[in-house]
Amino acid sequence: MPQRVLSIRIDGELVSTTEGKTILEAARASGKYIPTLCYLEGLSAVGACRLCIVQVAGIDRLLPACTTPVQNGMSVTTKSPKLAEYRRIAVELLLVERNHVCAVCVSNGHCELQAMACSLGVTHVRYPYDYPKLPVDMSHERFVLDQNRCILCTRCVRVCAEVEGAHVWEIISRGIQARLVSELNQAWGDAASCTNCGKCVQACPTGALSEKGHAVEEMVKRNDNISALAVWRGVEA
Repeated sequence: MPQRVLSIRIDGELVSTTEGKTILEAARASGKYIPTLCYLEGLSAVGACRLCIVQVAGIDRLLPACTTPVQNGMSVTTKSPKLAEYRRIAVELLLVERNHVCAVCVSNGHCELQAMACSLGVTHVRYPYDYPKLPVDMSHERFVLDQNRCILCTRCVRVCAEVEGAHVWEIISRGIQARLVSELNQAWGDAASCTNCGKCVQACPTGALSEKGHAVEEMVKRNDNISALAVWRGVEA
């Protein structure tokens, strides 16, 4: 059964989309940019990073574009001083929550969080750093988990569950205590369900998950391949 065609306005421009699409999907299909960190094409959307927030006419709160379905006749604003400020605040809070020291990170120069901060003009943060004492798990023979770089986007959790089907990763605890853990909080190297595929490493937007043997600025990730595989599997199903 064909999906119903809907008409919406994005930044004043009339855009045609189909029922069941999200604002983010409709915007990207029409060539309009909305910033994201937790979103990865082909995976389920969770609205964790809040960078894709948009304004919808008639609604008095900001909505995440990646999880908000389109409705016929809706008018969406993706760029405004208010949205820019809220997005900068979101990035600043991510930076102060963990120990993101770019100068000594394997993903320096290839980090989506770093690139997002630059694009939003975040040259400094206005909040005190937490400086938590977080572990680095090097127990895996090929990969490393550095909790200091993790932004809890859950891209690794979703790609492992939805594409690889291994269900190695999960988030434990809540709020500032939330952590990424493998297989019921075991060391990654002891996780029997891990297939060593590396999809979680490639999906990670920062240096939280990396491959051993890479020095600073050497960890280049190819999550476009992950997206293509995820989309292909969705079509196959």
